[in-house]
Amino acid sequence: MAEQLPSEFLRYLSKNARKAGERLPPIPKLADLLGISIGKLREQLEVARTLGLVEIRPKTGIRTNAYCFATGLRTSLLFALAVDPSYFEHYGVLRNHIEACFWHEAVVLLQPEDIEHLKQLVGTAWKKLNGQPIQIPHDEHRHLHLKIFSRLDNPFVLGLLEAYWEGYEAVGLNVYADYAYLCEVWEYHERMVQSISDGDYEGGYQALVEHTGLLQKLSELARRTSSADGPRSSGSGIRSVE
Repeated sequence: MAEQLPSEFLRYLSKNARKAGERLPPIPKLADLLGISIGKLREQLEVARTLGLVEIRPKTGIRTNAYCFATGLRTSLLFALAVDPSYFEHYGVLRNHIEACFWHEAVVLLQPEDIEHLKQLVGTAWKKLNGQPIQIPHDEHRHLHLKIFSRLDNPFVLGLLEAYWEGYEAVGLNVYADYAYLCEVWEYHERMVQSISDGDYEGGYQALVEHTGLLQKLSELARRTSSADGPRSSGSGIRSVE
């Protein structure tokens, strides 16, 4: 299977670097080992670095990273959004289906400390929304969704979900939102978390499905209120001050 990888270095890496933090030979020695020029190896190293497979530092040399699907996916998604921000809506549909599909499998794996953390996130979010000045609880939003699915032993599902939030921030949905919309969102979050706490996983699932349907509403609001210089505030909207 390694032979199908598109570069000598990736093939070498897949066969020889099994542990995160493993130090690889210096570039000249590695180029000789692979039978390629130093220039070509540098190009291949840059691809591997972009994929998050290695890190390259002047003093420590080349070291391997643990495989993370989200790293390479993030780069691809951010490029797509730079080309056409409307791609985010397509990715959002994919993400919603993933969360719905894996909901029941994920929530039964949550530990008591996870559920307590979810409750704390909800509480912090309401404090921000009811505070002066009002703040957008974006970090809480991101962490709540990722925490719900965090016990899944599936790096590809987790990577797809993590990359979604990078795209969410890239298109600016974290810096402007209608206040009534935010309150509605966190009412759904509160229902989801309470249902998980009560063991009512189907009730939480229904709240999730209803909640994810609000994303289109937010996307439409962002388009209406955006300009070339970024989001504008209005009487019914707030900006993030985090």
